[in-house]
Amino acid sequence: MADLNIKEFTAADGARWDAFVASNAEATFFHRAGWKDVIERAFGHRMYLLYAERNGQIEGVYPLGHVQSLLFGNALISVPFCVYGGVAAANDEARAALDIAAQTLAVKLGVDYLEVRSLVPRHDDWLRKDLYVTFRKAIDPDVEKNMTNIPRKQRAMVRKGIEAGLVGELDVNVDRFYEAYAHSVHALGTPVFPKNYFKILYEVFNKEADILTVTKEGRLVASVMNFYHRDEVLPYYGGGTSAAREYKGNDFMYWDLMRRSCERGLKVFDYGRSKQDTGSYSFKKNWGFEPQPLYYEYFLVKAKALPNVSPTNPKYEMFIKLWKKLPFSITKIIGPFIAKNLG
Repeated sequence: MADLNIKEFTAADGARWDAFVASNAEATFFHRAGWKDVIERAFGHRMYLLYAERNGQIEGVYPLGHVQSLLFGNALISVPFCVYGGVAAANDEARAALDIAAQTLAVKLGVDYLEVRSLVPRHDDWLRKDLYVTFRKAIDPDVEKNMTNIPRKQRAMVRKGIEAGLVGELDVNVDRFYEAYAHSVHALGTPVFPKNYFKILYEVFNKEADILTVTKEGRLVASVMNFYHRDEVLPYYGGGTSAAREYKGNDFMYWDLMRRSCERGLKVFDYGRSKQDTGSYSFKKNWGFEPQPLYYEYFLVKAKALPNVSPTNPKYEMFIKLWKKLPFSITKIIGPFIAKNLG
């Protein structure tokens, strides 16, 4: 049998990299090669896309991003700004070789740690966090069955949005989405990502992404950017204006997305990650989704302990309270300079 070789991605590898991701059961939307373009252009962080090859065929991929920050440290992450990552491989040999290559790269770069975000545990001897869970559920092929599958109280919220005359429509740019998103993260005390990030996301993944915006009589209520991978829909970034609470805009929006996804023949609704015991965690459980553990594993290089850059860290509590009090217009100016290093 020919030797297995570990190589670094070049632009010429794009089509066959994505073909492997599309066919491999372990690969997710966040393994797509386009994330290299997105993260490097939007945030300036170097992406290393490693792959295992034998006889000209890719047998495994491992996307990694190097995020350096005075505030949040120096890390190699698979994948920064994404929910899932790690090795996606066709066999154990490729998986093991890529795993060693990633650890070697982490040491070479002199990072504090290598962080791997995965749906399954990979390293029993590494440190691990159980801060996040993900919510995934099958979409019934019958639209109305999906409605009745929503627990009664949450279903009532959806119906209130319908009765309020809310309308969902697909946007052709990020303008309205960004306004709704920026309002939401400001309310949470979280720095906003730059608008250019979403423009690049929409440009790079134009065939695998769309934006669903909800309005009432032409007035912006809520909006969500969605990704599509095989037979899955992933509502990833979203938010609502002050009108969203009054008219149950977010409830209606996610139902409208689920309905549209059902009509397209998609089979899985991936609600994404949430921190345990937070508002978004409760919201998703109210839809009848059960939390599934996410395995965020850490290979320490220079660090002596697990990093904690979560908003739940007490040392960020004062910053969050202050951020919420800042004028909305100011947060949209200075937020991107902080958010680009959160990873």
